[in-house]
Amino acid sequence: MTDQYESPLASRYASKFMLRQFSAEKRIETWRQLWVALARAEHELGLPVTQEQVDELAAHIHPIDFAAAAEKEKEIRHDVMAHIYAYGRNCPKAKGIIHLGATSCYVTDNADLILYRDALNYLRGQLATVIENLARFALAYRSMPALGYTHYQPAQLVTVGKRASLWLQDFMLDLEELEDVLGAFRFLGCRGTTGTEASFLDLFEGDTGKIDEMNRRIAAEFGFERCYDVCGQTYPRKLDSRILNVLSSIGQSAYRFAEDLRLLQHDRQVEEPFEDKQVGSSAMPYKRNPMRSERICSLSRYLMANALNAPMTASTQWMERTLDDSANRRISLPEGFLCCDAVLRLTQNVTRGLHVNEKIVEKFVMEYLPFIATENLMMEAVKRGGDRQQLHESIRTHSMAATARMKAGQSCDLLERLAGDPAFGLSLEEIRQVLDPKLYIGRCEEQVERYATACLERARQVGPLTSEDINL
Repeated sequence: MTDQYESPLASRYASKFMLRQFSAEKRIETWRQLWVALARAEHELGLPVTQEQVDELAAHIHPIDFAAAAEKEKEIRHDVMAHIYAYGRNCPKAKGIIHLGATSCYVTDNADLILYRDALNYLRGQLATVIENLARFALAYRSMPALGYTHYQPAQLVTVGKRASLWLQDFMLDLEELEDVLGAFRFLGCRGTTGTEASFLDLFEGDTGKIDEMNRRIAAEFGFERCYDVCGQTYPRKLDSRILNVLSSIGQSAYRFAEDLRLLQHDRQVEEPFEDKQVGSSAMPYKRNPMRSERICSLSRYLMANALNAPMTASTQWMERTLDDSANRRISLPEGFLCCDAVLRLTQNVTRGLHVNEKIVEKFVMEYLPFIATENLMMEAVKRGGDRQQLHESIRTHSMAATARMKAGQSCDLLERLAGDPAFGLSLEEIRQVLDPKLYIGRCEEQVERYATACLERARQVGPLTSEDINL
């Protein structure tokens, strides 16, 4: 324990990967790699930077003297310059060429682009694991009838697998959106204080081809195929909006899944995992609270609300640069990634251990099946000479009476009422012959088979995460 506040996202929920990804160590390490890449490109393109200086910078990416940088920042109030100073202390031969021609956003913004891209790729793998879990679950229960709900009122039958396919489709749409965002990433490059590249125009003595080649080389070194065509001092903050929006989208899907599961667990139809020694309540030992699903919903609410930060920042970028985005982005982007990471880890855990109480599901189906079957019964009675309008009114009257009986705590007697109505001309035995639940699930099995199989294949293409990544 510590006497200082610690974000619960760090102490309780996020993965080791994501904590490392947004650590100070990783960020400054990336800054130094960018300084090395800049020096290397400048050397290769003929600027007064020696191979010895490049090698010295590359050899001293670690260790990072955070204490020296912090002490310097207190004095000069500038974090990038403080770290240039700390780096230079380790690289006496190269300290004079560190950051040559660059502005602070060369390291801060390009590093962010690298960190965000890699974090999104990690979340892509986590999302694929959720998709695979749900696809397997949907296929396993593709033909098991379940009571459907509209307005959370009993409706036509579906199957357990068909309902899971709706959750699955939400996450598949998130995967599409995430990959679209990744496809939109561009490198900022080294573009100067207002994006004009004026300092490099001077350094390269007007050779614009070398400026373009320098940016291309640095971008390629970090896995980027293109740079932004134009920019101010920073990369366009609209990318941050797209990033937080896709994280929010994942939160929306996870919330929808988890809340549905909470409703189903209330009825004991489908439940989240529950360990042998897990405690559901401090006061009520018998309880099995859906605590993981509740946590998914709780964190997802934060994730959705957090997405508002980026559009407010993107819309207030004064001319070529304003610094009022900095403090907000330091919080909203990393915390958004950590929160989404936590949501997906929980969702992986829950989807991997879903438990279906088949007898309870069947009980709900059979309780409402008499009402669902009335349309088929009406058609059969019409075939036998009945009046469709009269039969409709009879069903309505008998249904209301049977519902009132159920509300009084008694069993449903709709079938007996219909069998006793001369207008139907059907015996109770004949009526019961149409009460096979599988007659009322439509194309559920076919739909799930086709869709979930395709999703499973897509998830496998993305690739699994390691056991350390997915275990809580």
